[in-house]
Amino acid sequence: MSTGLGNISDEVIEAVLAQSDIVDTVSKYVHLTKQGKYMKGLCPFHSEKTPSFTVTPERQIFYCYGCGKGGNAIKFRMEIEGFSFPEAVKTMAEENDIALPEGQGGPVIPRNPEKERLYEAYELTAKLYHFLLKNTEHGKEAMAYLRSRGMNDKIIDQFQIGFAPDRWDTLVQFLSKRTFDLKEMEKGGLLSARHESEGYLDKFRGRVMFPIHDRNGRVIAFAGRILGEGQPKYLNSPESLLFNKSRTLYNLNQAKTSIRKLRQLVLCEGYGDVISTWEAGFHNVVATMGTSLTENQTALMKSMADEVVVTYDGDKAGLAAAMKVIPLLENAGLRVRISVMSDGLDPDDYFRKYGAERFRHVVESAVSTTKFKLIYLKKNHILLEEEGKISYAKEALPIIAVLSSSTEREVYLRELSSELNLSYESLKQDCNLLRQSLQKKMDSGDNKEKRWNNGRHKKGQISAPTLLPAYHAAERRLLSLMLQDAEAARYVGDNLGEAFNINDHAAIAAYLYAYYAQDKPPDISRFMSSLHDDRLEMAVSSISMMDNPTDWNIQVLDDCIREVLKYPKQKQIDQKKEEMMKAERSGDFMRAAQIASEIIALERQ
Repeated sequence: MSTGLGNISDEVIEAVLAQSDIVDTVSKYVHLTKQGKYMKGLCPFHSEKTPSFTVTPERQIFYCYGCGKGGNAIKFRMEIEGFSFPEAVKTMAEENDIALPEGQGGPVIPRNPEKERLYEAYELTAKLYHFLLKNTEHGKEAMAYLRSRGMNDKIIDQFQIGFAPDRWDTLVQFLSKRTFDLKEMEKGGLLSARHESEGYLDKFRGRVMFPIHDRNGRVIAFAGRILGEGQPKYLNSPESLLFNKSRTLYNLNQAKTSIRKLRQLVLCEGYGDVISTWEAGFHNVVATMGTSLTENQTALMKSMADEVVVTYDGDKAGLAAAMKVIPLLENAGLRVRISVMSDGLDPDDYFRKYGAERFRHVVESAVSTTKFKLIYLKKNHILLEEEGKISYAKEALPIIAVLSSSTEREVYLRELSSELNLSYESLKQDCNLLRQSLQKKMDSGDNKEKRWNNGRHKKGQISAPTLLPAYHAAERRLLSLMLQDAEAARYVGDNLGEAFNINDHAAIAAYLYAYYAQDKPPDISRFMSSLHDDRLEMAVSSISMMDNPTDWNIQVLDDCIREVLKYPKQKQIDQKKEEMMKAERSGDFMRAAQIASEIIALERQ
C-alpha cells in the first residue's frame, strides 16, 4: 500500500522502523542515561542545562518537554539532518541493508515542477561546461591552467570540472534550444538579466567551473574561478530554489560514505583544497566554499562524524579563520584538531609543492585545539624579551586552565615552562588560582562533560507546566488510550466521533480511526509515520508520554467523553451570561429574563 508520499510503500517504512531502534538512532547524537523506563539526555534541538529530552524504548519515540519536538526514529533523522521524509527513509533503508523495490529509490515527491526543471538544467549545464573544457578550442587555456595545477584527466572527470567560455550567450542559446524558460533559469541562478535591454546573458563567462552538488549528487550550483587577473577571483551561484550555501558542503556527495565509515571529516575552505586533499588519499574531505561556517553545517557534520580535522590556509587569515571555527565545531559536540600548514601556504599549494606523502603527514599529525590556540597566540609575542614571555604566559594560562583533565593541564604547563624558562610550580599555582575563579563564574550546568549542549539555540527555554482545562485534559486522555488500544478508539469513534474541541485533537482522532480501519495494531511509532504533519506529530509525541494506565473501562471513557461534550455547552452558557449582563446594563430586562431562562435550560442539559 502507498503512503501517498511519493513511491515509498508502507512496507518499506515499517521495515525501516523495525530495524531502526530509537535508542540506537538517538544515541549517535545524544548522550542518554537510563531513568526507569525512559532514557534521558540534553536536547540536541534547543539549549538546556537539565535534561528534558526523553526517549521511550517501549513505544519507540522521542519527546522533548522543553521545545516540544517529538516523533519516531525517522522523524529524529529528519530533524537532526535536515532530511525530507523520503530522504530519511531512503538513507535509513540503505544503512540497514533494506532493499528498495523498483521505483522506490529516489527521495522524491510531491515533486516541484520548477525544481525539477532546474535540476535538469543544472545537470545539462555541468555536462556542457565539462565537454567544452575537454573537447574544444574554448577550453584549451583553462585545461592548460588545470594541468599547471597538477590536475590530470581522472581528477577533472571525478569532480566534473568544466569551462564557461568568455562569451555572452553560450548557455543562453544552449538552454533556449532545449526550451527552458529563461526567466526561470535566471531566477535559478544560471543566467543574468540584461540591464540595458530585454533578454538574458550567461552568468559565468571566462571561468573554470566547479559544479556544486547536494548530498544526493545532484548539481545545484556552480563556483567559477576566473582565468588570469580579475575580480571576483571566485564567483558562486546565488542562493536559489536548489541552493542554500549555509546548508551545503562542497563534495559531501562523494565524501559522505567515507565520513560515516571513519566518523571523521576533513574540513577545507576552497574547491582546489578539497581536490588536492582528495588526491592525497583523504576521501572524507569537504569545504565550506570560502564562506563562514554555519550552525546548519556543523549540525550536518555532527550527524555523520565525531571528529573534524580543520585544514585551512597557513597564512594569518587562514589561522584566524581556524580560530573562529573551533568554538562552532566544539559547541556542536565535535572533537576538533587543526592541521598547521607551514610557509603560509593553502592546502592546494602545499600539496603541489611538497607532494602527497608530506601533505598526508601534516593532516594526520593535526594538533589539538589547545595546542593550536597556543601556537596562534605565540605568534603575537616576542619571546626573546621578558615582557613578551610574561604577556604570552598570562594569555596562555586561561587556555590551559579551562581543560578538565589534570594530565592535559600538566603536559601544556610543562611545555610552557620549558619554552619560556619559567618555574613549572609557579605556572601551576597561577593556573590553579585561575581555575578556582573560573569555576565560581561558571553556570551550574548539569552536564559538565558535554557542556557544548548547554548554550545552543537560546530561544527554546523550558517553561513551568500549566494546568490544562478539564475538557483539554479529557481529550488528551482519550487520545492516549486510543493510541494504545484499538477497542478504546472504536468506542470513542462511536460515541464522540470527531467532536473534539481542539482542532489538532480532532485531526489525530480522524487519523486514528482511519489507521485502525486498516486492521493495523496499536503502534505509536508506526502511526506517526502516517501523519506527515509536524504539529500533529509533536502533539502525538506529547500525548503518548502521559502516564495513563493501559487498562481502561467504559466508565473512564464515558467520563472523558462527557467532559468533552460539556465544554461547548459551558462555553454557550458563558456567552449567554455575558449577553444577559449586557441586556441588564442597557435596561432591557425583558431580554435579560428571556436569556436567563435559556441559561437554565442549557444548565439542565
